[in-house]
Amino acid sequence: MTRPTSEDMAKPHAIRGYSGWALRLAGPLAALCLITAWAPALRAQGAFALHDGDRVVFYGDSITDQRLYTTFAETYVVTRFPTMKVSFVHSGWGGDRVTGGGGGPIDLRLKRDVFAFKPTVVTVMLGMNDASYQPFKQPIFDTYAEGYRHLVGSLKSNLPGVRLTLIVPSPFDDVTRTPTFEGGYNRVLIRYGEFVRSLAEKEGATVADLNTPVVAALKKANELDHSLAPHLIPDRVHPGPGGQLLMAEALLKAWNATPLVSAVEIDASAGKATRQDNTRLDDLKTGETITWTQTDAALPMPINLKDPVIALAARSSDVEQALNQQTLRVTGLTASNYRLRIDGNDVAELREAQLRDGVNLAELDTPMMRQATTVHHLTLRHNDIHFDRWRSYQVPMEGANYASLPRVLEALDSLEADVLAEREREARPVAHRFELVRTGK
Repeated sequence: MTRPTSEDMAKPHAIRGYSGWALRLAGPLAALCLITAWAPALRAQGAFALHDGDRVVFYGDSITDQRLYTTFAETYVVTRFPTMKVSFVHSGWGGDRVTGGGGGPIDLRLKRDVFAFKPTVVTVMLGMNDASYQPFKQPIFDTYAEGYRHLVGSLKSNLPGVRLTLIVPSPFDDVTRTPTFEGGYNRVLIRYGEFVRSLAEKEGATVADLNTPVVAALKKANELDHSLAPHLIPDRVHPGPGGQLLMAEALLKAWNATPLVSAVEIDASAGKATRQDNTRLDDLKTGETITWTQTDAALPMPINLKDPVIALAARSSDVEQALNQQTLRVTGLTASNYRLRIDGNDVAELREAQLRDGVNLAELDTPMMRQATTVHHLTLRHNDIHFDRWRSYQVPMEGANYASLPRVLEALDSLEADVLAEREREARPVAHRFELVRTGK
């Protein structure tokens, strides 16, 4: 990504996280036809908040600075809507309040770390530090309310037409540990969140509640596994990947995210596909072994269910149901057990009843999930490069007169652009060969 103050920010390769894809199946012309055919189906699922050409800046304190809920959300967009062109900048700074912090006062932070990128969408999550980790006090809250109003006013006046998502602060964990004072600190954050809701309504902004659903999941996780549940928010403030996944879900729901990756239904007795949502089936053959070629229009969201804390987060929430449905349903089968193979490799042993009810492939180790995981790693990589450029060179050396500094920054911009180009290639869904092989009578 080039520097936001450059004219190059207007160029697609510089400002956009990825571009359109072409199927590697029947040549460029066939791919273009399929993309055109699938696009209305994606739009029909609901008005997702982000649009083609959007530039998103995530703004906040250290919880945003962790670059976890934000990168989960970014990867969801890249994998779910591979024809959209959207770029993402992560501008969280540890310790920030509505008045600013270690990166400078609020007006400097906004000018350098938000306005410079000319975003069309800005998310804001502040409050954890603002409430000062103590019982509610009106003067402290008044500073927050006044500062938040100034922040929103500045965003709207400097970025005409910007679409804002104001985020109810994520929770302080008073669930898996004893509150530090009567009522607990999270109750204070909830009061701050009520202000965020009212301000969002007044200003015509979207509101995303990253507190209520995470607390609900914490309570359920604590019931399911009392020893593991505290790892969702290890220090009570900064969620680990499991807790941040729950936060990403809440943000994506506020953006009207679709759960659909693809949906396939096959009637084996009739030898035909009865449902092909956001995908295409070719060369279907039924019999003792059922085979077909499947080309989805999206990839699943990579959720690492092998990580016990992330798995607990998934069990304690509806994240898979809400965001990650890549379903396969097969009826009319003649045997009791089958082996699912994709591209010649074993994926799962499945009972006839499971296939009849439907299997969510997004919960299995498939080639599609591995491809999506690669995409997520590249999301992390480009954000790490941006972070290092911003925090190790741009900001600390702003007043220095080093002749080589512009070249260093330009080289890092080029490196990030290379990573984004690689991610664009990796995010293109491809055709896969499916087999259902009988393993029992």
